[in-house]
Amino acid sequence: MAIGVTQNTFQLNIVSAEGPLFSGKAHALAISGLDGELGIRPGHSPLLSRIKPGVAYFQTDLKGDDEILYISGGILEVQPSLVTVLADTAMHGKDIDEARANEARRAAEENINKQGNDINFAQAQMDLAKAMAQLRAVELTQKQRRR
Repeated sequence: MAIGVTQNTFQLNIVSAEGPLFSGKAHALAISGLDGELGIRPGHSPLLSRIKPGVAYFQTDLKGDDEILYISGGILEVQPSLVTVLADTAMHGKDIDEARANEARRAAEENINKQGNDINFAQAQMDLAKAMAQLRAVELTQKQRRR
């Protein structure tokens, strides 16, 4: 994780449209906000931000590995002792189908490279960003397992 952790914790709730993914104490959270990377620790100033597709890391145990999630987008609300992630879609890195994510990446790249008016370029870019974020979550999870 790119951010430091402390002994203190905050309540972290991560919920997607499919249901809750995590609810418990965390020492730190790193997540991709619309305007850049965000590092959240206990006592953080109140914040409301849109989340872009990316990988979220959070630490629940000072001596353990980071938890790694793929987040497709959503909303982040930060209060000094409570952080809520309302994700459109969220998945643990270990639960992502790598072959399917690679196929989604290839399809998005093809759509971006197509000529013509029937292509929604913005949607193809978003699809590519989501696929790349899923693949990054898979990669980080695999690296973590090898240690």
